[in-house]
Amino acid sequence: MQFHGLITQFPKEIKLLITVFVITLSIGFFTGVNFIRITSTFKSNGIESNYLGNEEDENVEVMQFKKSEKEILTLIHNHILSMSIIFLLLGGILSLTSMNKTLKKVLMFEPFVSIILTFGGIYVLWSGVFWFKYVVMLSGLAMVLSFIFSIIFILKETIFFIKKV
Repeated sequence: MQFHGLITQFPKEIKLLITVFVITLSIGFFTGVNFIRITSTFKSNGIESNYLGNEEDENVEVMQFKKSEKEILTLIHNHILSMSIIFLLLGGILSLTSMNKTLKKVLMFEPFVSIILTFGGIYVLWSGVFWFKYVVMLSGLAMVLSFIFSIIFILKETIFFIKKV
């Protein structure tokens, strides 16, 4: 069965449904990114203090404490499950676009590697391997970029082709 470019042949209401879903998903996703900005300031030391605490630093505005094992496992569990579903749905929709097949495969599969590296990396960081904060930063950035490009390609084809049908 040929999926490549199939999204352009969907009825107008299905394309509209996909468009509204992707926009709503983006609002939720970027709300989460904003939360990360607030809790870590997008800096490696911010990531470290968010999970390991900063109570030894006397010059901080907001004191943070090391997360308990229960808290860290709950965070990782919830994020791996929810992000996997998000990127499964997004990848399924992306598979229907007519974009370059190689780029499409990268955008479909890279987020799953990033999910494992980001949230597995948070656990490794919490366990005491401090340099893993850089792995968490890079894989998180790769995940966000994959999301952004996937959304752009999907919306480009649904919004443009809503008018054509």
